[in-house]
Amino acid sequence: MIRNRMPAAAMALVMVMMTGCGKTPAVTEPEQEAKEYVVTDVNFDSSVEVEREDNHRVFYEIFVGSFSDSDGDGLGDLRGIINRFDYLNDGDVKSGKSLGIEGIWLSPIMESPSYHKYDVADYLAIDDEFGTMEDLKELVKVAHDRDVKVIIDFVMNHSSKENDWFKKFCTARRQEDTSSEFYDFYTCEKEPVPGRRFEKIAASDWYYECNFSGDMPELNYDNPHVKETLLKIARFYLEEVGVDGFRFDAAKYIYYGDETKNAEFWLDFMSELKKIKPDIYTVAEVWDSDTVTDKYEPALNCFNFTMSQTEGYIAEAAKKGDVNKYVKYVDHYVKNIEKKNSDAMIVPFIANHDTDRAAGFLQNTGGFAKVAANLYILGPGSPFIYYGEEIGMKGSRGGANTDANRRLAMLWGDDDTVKDPKGSDYDVKLQTNGTLNDQLLSETSLYNYYKRLIMIRRANPEMYLGTYEPLSFADTKAGGFIGDYNGTKVCVLHNTSGSSVTLDLSKVTEDAFTTVAASIGVDGLDATIEGSKVTIPAQTSVVLRK
Repeated sequence: MIRNRMPAAAMALVMVMMTGCGKTPAVTEPEQEAKEYVVTDVNFDSSVEVEREDNHRVFYEIFVGSFSDSDGDGLGDLRGIINRFDYLNDGDVKSGKSLGIEGIWLSPIMESPSYHKYDVADYLAIDDEFGTMEDLKELVKVAHDRDVKVIIDFVMNHSSKENDWFKKFCTARRQEDTSSEFYDFYTCEKEPVPGRRFEKIAASDWYYECNFSGDMPELNYDNPHVKETLLKIARFYLEEVGVDGFRFDAAKYIYYGDETKNAEFWLDFMSELKKIKPDIYTVAEVWDSDTVTDKYEPALNCFNFTMSQTEGYIAEAAKKGDVNKYVKYVDHYVKNIEKKNSDAMIVPFIANHDTDRAAGFLQNTGGFAKVAANLYILGPGSPFIYYGEEIGMKGSRGGANTDANRRLAMLWGDDDTVKDPKGSDYDVKLQTNGTLNDQLLSETSLYNYYKRLIMIRRANPEMYLGTYEPLSFADTKAGGFIGDYNGTKVCVLHNTSGSSVTLDLSKVTEDAFTTVAASIGVDGLDATIEGSKVTIPAQTSVVLRK
């Protein structure tokens, strides 16, 4: 369907429901009177029926401490996410009133002494800064009521030095108490192993492994008791709390430098998890090349780092690059992982909490942020949006060389009291794309662009559930693919260049597509089709149907 633009004066306006009860009753929630533009021009009439138990969803990463503060202490918390859920997903895919994400990934929420929580002191307790286990259960229920999946960060490679396991381990080593169940709970050597980091256990002759930090001792998975303990923890969150799965931190470090042994571990661990929850959603952080992630794909999906960040395939294509090269890569990657695992899917992203934010290298003023979003959201697999990406938030390590600058407070632009994390020094003057409140009413804002984009994806599930057939065009950088789901097809085409292009589909496919189902681009101009020829405006993507 070709979209008809509504005059600004006729825009439908709705109240954004973002408030709720805080952890401390005496604190009043922020007053939020803002209204927003409602997306009404996405055609769902031709949608095929799909099973919503599938895992091919648009996920949204939330760095919990920086998202939304419900109790006025300056720290984001679980109650803050609950209060903001209408922003994330209002329960109606066709409403055009919320972002429309289909899954959330919560950064670590277990008890920890650090602001980032990637060093867990107690795996069965929610950190007091973020709330309670009951808050987490309520968040999961709210999400499930709106068909949104919830995965939590599971840090299995290492724990905190403050964890009781580690304290008992150190005591057992000092006393040479080999009868202690914690004697072999962490990786330990008499002498440090070259190429790896170790620190000495005080008042002993032993060294413990700690490749990330001396505060993060590494668990010993050669000890069956360690794996059994972590499986019990996973079972608790899956069965008692109801989460849908996990993001596995530092998955390639379980056995440092031994990819074969790591892959074998994850095959075994995932087989046990699937006995607990057959449709579990898991994704691993294996920050490496595709040749390395290949070894893990038989067990579980991995984030695709090759597509991400400044030099990744997404940014390259978005900045007026060759879309044919992009879809060729996606096709190769998808077919390769599907050979290794029938449930495998590509998991693309542009940036996350460990990288510089995308708005720093995909400038919104040049349209690159919107074009990049088109490329990775209108495609196969399960794309991940980093909170604030949808409003063009910036953040980078900078001169302070701190990841805290990549995890800044969400820019709501209302009375939310969430603050930047400890150690951050990012200059707020660099945030040139405004707050959410600045973008709510603007049809052309990045926020409302993301809303429309996710709706278009949901209305055309063939693009992410179906087989992927790349189209190879000559003499142009424009390109795309055909998604075929149970015999129903869509054609997705991208023109990332600065000028309009006309493509003749008869030269690349025998399928005859006749209808523009959706068109989305930087300048708001619509693609058109006449016979086999499709004209696509600059920096625009189009979805075609037969």
